[in-house]
Amino acid sequence: QVQLVESGGGLVQPGGSLRLSCAASGIIFSIYTMAWYRQAPGKQRELVASITNTGRTNYADSVKGRFTISRDNAKNTVYLQMNSLKPEDTAVYYCHAVYGRYDYWGQGTQVTVSP
Repeated sequence: QVQLVESGGGLVQPGGSLRLSCAASGIIFSIYTMAWYRQAPGKQRELVASITNTGRTNYADSVKGRFTISRDNAKNTVYLQMNSLKPEDTAVYYCHAVYGRYDYWGQGTQVTVSP
């Protein structure tokens, strides 16, 4: 059974930082491209950042220079370090794993940026 379990969300003030984690099980983690998506109320889910099995990263323009995605294949975990958070970063953040026709989603973790 495949599981992607996110953690690390919460309430933070503007300018603050959070680190999200996504622990995967039931997949050969090292071969998967991992990504973080987010969905704000009333908006479509959007890609935040991704990292391939070779470590190549990609970021949404809105988070470049503020967020960093990384992975630890030994721990089957992908991370999203979020710095200089803004109110517009408020959303539910989802972990995603994809390899060919196989793709899986986590249940999401809420990030709220508010004074």
